[in-house]
Amino acid sequence: MDRFRLAVFNTQPPHLYFGGVERRIMETSKRLQTQADISVYCGTKAGFKQPVTIGGVGFVPCYSTDRIFPLDNWFFNRSLSKKAREINANIYDAHAVSGYGFPERLKKLGINKPFIHTIHGVLADEYEQAKQNSYPSFRGRIANYFMHRLAKLEAETASKANLIVTISNYSLEKIQNHYGVNPNKVRIVPNGVDVEKFNPMDSKAVRQQFGLGNEPCVLFVGSLIPRKGLPFLVEAAKKMVQENADTKFLIVGEGPLKYQLTVALESANLSGNFRFLGNLKEEALSAAYNCADVFVLPSIQEGQGIVLLEAQASGKPVVAFDVGGVNEAVRNGETGLLVKRGSSSELADALLRLLSDKPLREKMGANGRGFVSENFTWDICAQKMVKVYSEALGN
Repeated sequence: MDRFRLAVFNTQPPHLYFGGVERRIMETSKRLQTQADISVYCGTKAGFKQPVTIGGVGFVPCYSTDRIFPLDNWFFNRSLSKKAREINANIYDAHAVSGYGFPERLKKLGINKPFIHTIHGVLADEYEQAKQNSYPSFRGRIANYFMHRLAKLEAETASKANLIVTISNYSLEKIQNHYGVNPNKVRIVPNGVDVEKFNPMDSKAVRQQFGLGNEPCVLFVGSLIPRKGLPFLVEAAKKMVQENADTKFLIVGEGPLKYQLTVALESANLSGNFRFLGNLKEEALSAAYNCADVFVLPSIQEGQGIVLLEAQASGKPVVAFDVGGVNEAVRNGETGLLVKRGSSSELADALLRLLSDKPLREKMGANGRGFVSENFTWDICAQKMVKVYSEALGN
């Protein structure tokens, strides 16, 4: 395959944010250097104002607002469409709802080049899951309204894309169900993990970095948003600390639910059991995985879950709700335990079972590292994306 020019679109600057979408863009771009010239077009967020090149990948700012969702997304896509003629690429790859309206703009300009739509979590599915909350907060109702609108834009973009990439069989099923897309134009390319960076370490030394001793430790990594299900973990913690009052819960990530969570913890007299570490860069994040005994992800909707892969690569057993594509990223009973969606009681029981059984934790941790090393690395992801780009270019 000849060298090609790739333009990637994402509202948030991948080099300044650390979500799953951003990690995928950074890691695959890094591994495609020998085959493509890559430019990433992203919003002017987190102080990103001037073009920058990192590891051979160019990052180009397109005007957006900062922090005000979904206006940031709207402004970014408007700015991106205005740049359509000057973007020098053989192929375009838009993530999530970045790039909606771009295929129509290309058509008006008479530019006939392949447009790929990479869908991570299916927004229409996320909206349906969120509606199951019988008593959403005012903030939750507003978020659901915009999610519904964005899901329609995601469906429209998918219908106009030459090819669609998604991360799991579950996401493929939901794309078909909600968007009516022909499955023949969908390619499944799971997310990955860098098994060299995320690997087992000496937990005793790492625990000292986080001020921990020998107390049981449960780790969560993710955005503090409704979909991640942290209120279920708070409820599970109430039961868990009755058995061991020293149990610690490390929460890595930021988001709008942080204040609500801290209030709930104070009310439950659990503030001393929880530590909020904010967003961590990769080196510190790798250490955080290793200071935990068990990793937990109480999401009520998840396309796959990169953090599940990172935890398993770090040799840690995982506990999660059996939702979405989670059962494709975790082998229930072998690399972790999956429990009924929304059951705080089952979540607590699974965590307690692993915390009380070190041999089982070690066995599952070893199984998990082998599982992701064979099936979910960024090298595998990048190789599969090359095949998708080659197909789109007609090679």
